[in-house]
Amino acid sequence: MVEVFKTTVTDAYYAKLLLRKIQSQFPDYLANFDLTDCDRILRIETKGYCEISGIITIIKTFGYQAEVLVDEVRTLKSPA
Repeated sequence: MVEVFKTTVTDAYYAKLLLRKIQSQFPDYLANFDLTDCDRILRIETKGYCEISGIITIIKTFGYQAEVLVDEVRTLKSPA
């Protein structure tokens, strides 16, 4: 499972600190930031359930905000 978060993290130094904190609290998660994206994306990959509230709490502890980006899949209706 992959969860994608929109964050307010802009500093690479703090992104690295956050990644270390996430890895220490959730050792089975693979996490990375894309600070070049306009939403300053944090991606979390897990083999199971992602503890969303735990991730958001870690981000807030460092003074930043995070929210899950909803995957909006648009389906086309086939002609009847």
